[in-house]
Amino acid sequence: MSGRNFGDEGLFFLAESLAFNQTAEEVSFAANGITAAGLRAFDGVLQSNITLKTLDLSGNLVGDEGAKCLCDILVNNSSIEKLQLNSTDLGDEGAKAIAEMLKKNSSLRVLELNNNMIEYSGFSSLAGALLENNSIRNIHLNGNYGGALGANAFAKALESNKSLRELHLHGNSIGDEGIRSLMTGLSSHKGKLTLLDISNNSLTAKGAFHVAEYIRKSKSLLWLNLYMNDIGDEGAEKIAVALKENRSITTLDLGGNNIHADGVSSIAQVLKDNLVITTLELSYNPIGPDGAKALAEVLKFHGNIKTLKLGWCQIGAKGAEFIADALKYNTTISILDLRANGLRDEGAQCLARSLKVVNEALTSLDLGFNEIRDDGAFAIAQALKSNDDVAVSSLNIASNFLTKFGQSALADARDHVLEMTEKEINIFL
Repeated sequence: MSGRNFGDEGLFFLAESLAFNQTAEEVSFAANGITAAGLRAFDGVLQSNITLKTLDLSGNLVGDEGAKCLCDILVNNSSIEKLQLNSTDLGDEGAKAIAEMLKKNSSLRVLELNNNMIEYSGFSSLAGALLENNSIRNIHLNGNYGGALGANAFAKALESNKSLRELHLHGNSIGDEGIRSLMTGLSSHKGKLTLLDISNNSLTAKGAFHVAEYIRKSKSLLWLNLYMNDIGDEGAEKIAVALKENRSITTLDLGGNNIHADGVSSIAQVLKDNLVITTLELSYNPIGPDGAKALAEVLKFHGNIKTLKLGWCQIGAKGAEFIADALKYNTTISILDLRANGLRDEGAQCLARSLKVVNEALTSLDLGFNEIRDDGAFAIAQALKSNDDVAVSSLNIASNFLTKFGQSALADARDHVLEMTEKEINIFL
């Protein structure tokens, strides 16, 4: 029911039906022009409905008044486990109302408040609620204005809270001082946090030091996102050293951090003895051919990386040659993203030679935005046709410089593989 723009009047009509509905577990009223007044339609409905588990009101400008109205109703709701209020014009007063509701509600597990206008005061209120709430598992506060003070408020609450499993704080201008407080709180966290998103928070190498200290101590964290900060080579080296002592993190996102060859070399060395990390995101870092070489030399025979993302890394044809050589021996990489690296025909031809070798792991290869022309396409097409055991099921070669001849060659290769092996390759041109 999202995006219908039925407004408050429509919601009153639909909410009434919810009172009698005992089957719908998930309802989305997102982006429908609903205001604070419209949310009164839920009064008397959500209190009695024991079936509904997910309620999405994102994209409706209900504001703080709407949040207060909704929270007054949800205090007595015992079924809703996921509440989505993204982009709803909430501020600190709305966050305060939600916090008061959380102190009394024991059914809510996931709370999404992304892209609102919540500042320190609102963060402080929500943090206070975490001291009393023992049921909330995931909190999403991406794209707000928590800052260092908001992070500090959460840090104190996390020391006592045992229930939180995921904390999403992307784009909150937390900075190095804020991250120091947050990592201190998380290090004392009595629960088992599994996911931490602190991407796009103006962190430098100094902030990376504090994150590294937490990495060393954490035994539960599975997913760490540091995307679009500025930790540089120095920060990457600090993270790498900490990872040598960590055996829980499986997904690491260091994309867009101004990491060069030296920094990625440090990360690569960790992978020699780490079989836990399976997803490594390094896109938007200028690692160049030397960085690609450092990674390739390790991944040729070591590590357990299944997803490797190196888009926009300036590796060029030479870097592609190193990666291609590693693929001849690597038995774990399933998804490889090499978008926008200036590979050109030379790089595509190097990868094509590796595709001729039996590789049972690689299923998805992304070569978009690489200035590849027909010669590169011909080489890849020939490789696909000549290897009956090819495992690739998805090939993206869109946004290159192919003419109809290169496109036709790839289409023919796709049809040939299907006819000869009954394997379907999705080729995006």
